[in-house]
Amino acid sequence: MTRGLRTFRNGSLVPFEDFYREVDNLVGGLLRTSECERAEFSPRVNVVETEAGFEVTADLPGINADDVSVELHDGQLLITGKRVKESEEEGRTYHRVERAVGEFRRVIAINVPIDEDKIKADYEDGVLKVTLPKSAEVRPKRIEVRTAAAAKN
Repeated sequence: MTRGLRTFRNGSLVPFEDFYREVDNLVGGLLRTSECERAEFSPRVNVVETEAGFEVTADLPGINADDVSVELHDGQLLITGKRVKESEEEGRTYHRVERAVGEFRRVIAINVPIDEDKIKADYEDGVLKVTLPKSAEVRPKRIEVRTAAAAKN
């Protein structure tokens, strides 16, 4: 069952991943008009759903945890931050500069009620892990099936 999350399996949509990321950033920017800054890069994320909730992991190597912000607004998880440019040393010639620097943002739709008081965000070894527990009202509840004989007892 799909609940508003786009799922990529086995890399089948990899050629379109950058396109989808840019669309996500554009739509996220339209939904959150208070943030007009353009993201200079977009970190890679995984979104996993379990019975208990969602787990979002984002690769943020080289970024200080103090430069990362995580917010949940109206079913949208917003991860923003910045990677500071390394100072260029005099006397060195850079032949290739590929590491992204500047501000980033990711907007991820979570279209299921979340227990906002229990959200956790942990950062270790350049990986941000956000745990979003589902509200108790949307978690599956197992109902015991009894036989007629057991119901009489």
